[in-house]
Amino acid sequence: MFKKILIANRGEIALRVIVACRELGIKTVAVYSEADENSLHVRFADEDVCIGPPRSADSYLNVPAIISAAEITGADAIHPGYGFLSESAYLAEVCEACHIRFIGPDPAVIKLMGDKSRAKRAMKKAGVPMLPGSDGPVDGEEKALKVAWDIGYPVIIKAVAGGGGRGMRIVKSPAEMGNALRTAQREAEAAFGVGDVYIEKYLVAPRHIEFQVLGDHHGNVVHLGERECSIQRRHQKLVEESPSPALSDKVRRKMGHLVVDAAKAVQYTNAGTFEFLMDTDGKFYFMEANTRLQVEHPVTEMVTGIDIVKEQIRIAAGERLSFKQSEVTFTGHSIECRINAEDPETFTPSPGVIHAWSVPGGPGVRIDTFAHSECTVSPYYDSMIAKIICHGRDRHEAIARMRRTLEMTVVEGIKTTVPMHLKILAEPDFTAGKLSTAFMDRFVVAPKPAGSGSLAEAS
Repeated sequence: MFKKILIANRGEIALRVIVACRELGIKTVAVYSEADENSLHVRFADEDVCIGPPRSADSYLNVPAIISAAEITGADAIHPGYGFLSESAYLAEVCEACHIRFIGPDPAVIKLMGDKSRAKRAMKKAGVPMLPGSDGPVDGEEKALKVAWDIGYPVIIKAVAGGGGRGMRIVKSPAEMGNALRTAQREAEAAFGVGDVYIEKYLVAPRHIEFQVLGDHHGNVVHLGERECSIQRRHQKLVEESPSPALSDKVRRKMGHLVVDAAKAVQYTNAGTFEFLMDTDGKFYFMEANTRLQVEHPVTEMVTGIDIVKEQIRIAAGERLSFKQSEVTFTGHSIECRINAEDPETFTPSPGVIHAWSVPGGPGVRIDTFAHSECTVSPYYDSMIAKIICHGRDRHEAIARMRRTLEMTVVEGIKTTVPMHLKILAEPDFTAGKLSTAFMDRFVVAPKPAGSGSLAEAS
């Protein structure tokens, strides 16, 4: 087992990894930018190293600075959390060259699954159902129009690299294709350094269902069930839950076996998520795989009782999974709300100082956060300040616990999305489990002010 782990991240996920390391008896190293000097992950780590100015490119995305911090502190492993460098094959390769263990999949797998067109080909070969689309990147309007004609409109243009909604455009007619293609390519180039995009059939109002997998270096792979992530805005998840109200036990077992076989086919190790769109007929289509820990992993931990972060660490240390598929059980229902420092009506970022902070606990409530009274929410990073996760004997109880927790939450000094979540919970379709990626369209949202920018760097 490792003696010391450096956490190449910030905020609540850095604290989450520190918690797991403390329980395993492993020392931790926090890295931080100048903007995060007084953050809780710095306070609670055993050691800390400043790695640069506030801008992400100069700090949390600075691979040489992170590796140097690991070497000077004697860390024998690096946990990347999510966002930032969590899906960086380059960081994984540098770690390997420096004899530091990267807590994540092997670099070759990160490269394969991070290239969406290659990932789709690999999954298709493994027997995973696919949406109709281009066979690889499309580099010009003529080719894009031909693909769209063959599969039928509407179609969606997606960046080959990256995620989070960047480099995505929905095209409903041939007249829209040229501008949408060029815009998607520019966004992809700016966000990921690679302007390649591909096209696939666009499903109107599907459900977004993802399956959590864990694989060790001894050939063992298990799934931990699914998460429903259909409530989104601009491809950013807002509410997640497990299990999905749309899946039967029979479908869950079938899809679970499918993703385990798919993970084995690409020799997947550590934690990962296989994401699908489910149409109104209940058919699944592979969308992408995330080769990292997900923001929403706590809902799976709540219904399975399995600490995914601890398993990540054990796997990276060469140990076998601590359980078999037959030992995975699902108890009750769990829901997570992402609380962002944003205006709940316009979604405009609301950085600043939190003057009062109180989130009630109680049975079945888990709070993952870096926030506290008089802390500063930086304008430099992702706007998520907390995740509230509620577990109940069934979905009805989980919703009731989430509602009373949100109603009793006190945040003063900045605006948050707590009121928006209460609106979502009050929707009859939500309580009935009638969800889709079009769910948020019913909320009238004012246009975002010009020049407000995006803070979505770390999720």
